[in-house]
Amino acid sequence: MKTPLFLALFACFLIGCNSPKSLSTDIPSQEISVEALDSTEYDLIVFDPTFDTFLVTQPYPKSFYSDQYYKNWNSRYCIEWNIRHGNPLRYGDFYETQIPYDISIDYGIDFNFKLYQYFQFIEKEYGIVLIRRRGR
Repeated sequence: MKTPLFLALFACFLIGCNSPKSLSTDIPSQEISVEALDSTEYDLIVFDPTFDTFLVTQPYPKSFYSDQYYKNWNSRYCIEWNIRHGNPLRYGDFYETQIPYDISIDYGIDFNFKLYQYFQFIEKEYGIVLIRRRGR
């Protein structure tokens, strides 16, 4: 089974002081940058070069579904992903990183769309079905 170079990372931009600050935290073989800005923003970083190509071929997020639609599916996908991440003996080492998705946080439609499309990418690229959906 292929192991994607994947890290779903929420780079949380915290409400901070008047001037931007840069913080750096080292994780083995990866670097995370967090900046404190005047507003809260979230970003998803995926270390799989083919994901960006897949993402640009998808329709604009506001064209078809609402933010709530993406939020509901992301919650379900993240729960299943994290279950598999916590059980590597059963599911293998494909699910390297836990995804700390919190349904009570408003990540915005762009972030929710990108995360939703990541799960669609996993299904299409690697043939892994996290959630069985009707009609598929």
